[in-house]
Amino acid sequence: MLEISSLTKRLGKRNVITNLSFSAQRQECIGVFGESGAGKTTLLNVISGLASPSAGHVIVEGFDTQAHPQQARRALGYQLQGGVSHPTMSVKGLLNFIAAVRGFSGAEKRSRVDRAAMRLELSRVLDTPIDTLSIGLKRRVAIAQAILHTPGLLLLDEPAEGLAPDELLKFKTLVQSLTEDMAVMIASRHCDNLSSLCTRALVIAAGHLVADTPLPDLQRNSRHYRAVTLAAETPLDLLALAVLPGVAGIEEDRHAPGTVTVLAMPGHTIYPHINALIASRGWNITSLNLEPGRLNEVVHHLSHEATL
Repeated sequence: MLEISSLTKRLGKRNVITNLSFSAQRQECIGVFGESGAGKTTLLNVISGLASPSAGHVIVEGFDTQAHPQQARRALGYQLQGGVSHPTMSVKGLLNFIAAVRGFSGAEKRSRVDRAAMRLELSRVLDTPIDTLSIGLKRRVAIAQAILHTPGLLLLDEPAEGLAPDELLKFKTLVQSLTEDMAVMIASRHCDNLSSLCTRALVIAAGHLVADTPLPDLQRNSRHYRAVTLAAETPLDLLALAVLPGVAGIEEDRHAPGTVTVLAMPGHTIYPHINALIASRGWNITSLNLEPGRLNEVVHHLSHEATL
């Protein structure tokens, strides 16, 4: 579906991307993670053809983006980081315009616009001016225009940024559905929001690919892997938690009084011991969560190591 080999992108005398290689297959959801300025958006711009590589090759569905740019662009869709905006154009007007640019007309154009609007749940706002929509709806319009032509590769740049919790949940459901039909690449610096969505992680730091791994493997590198976060209405006995078998330490949440995270020693499972302590003490627990590992923490660590 996507093959990238020895990709380098220079801006002036500086390498924004350096000798980057990876591939992606249909039905993969890949997270492109990194801190601000790491090169994530530049990478998506080069893949999409908005920017040209300084060296190396990008091949989309068998077409080199430099040798066959039109064929490569027809094989992918791109939701830009800024989303879509227009002071007067309606959602339907934008989708019709993009469909026409993509070469569709008549009944085929109407069918594709209707299908994209239905899939993104935009039917009720088709006649609404884009600039009056919420952030979540604007983001859905941006994705709708990117899938009008049924691409094999979908590029999403910070698609979850600014979404309310209910909108984030709908977005995850949508991407899971899209991944059944295409390869999806999501660039984001907010990795933990996407931990339940992406199956594979690419971590970029200072333009270098520093990790390409299944997402659960990346989570295992977190100091919060298999940690337990719990909250109670009354203060917890932290000493009793600290002396449980396999406990490495305790972190108190300064922003949420009554919430603590109990860290596990490598190779230890502490959840059953904490459950037993709660039952024996009769604590009134309001939430209890076993953590899979915090991606933001791992990405920050890898990014810091890469700049040393």
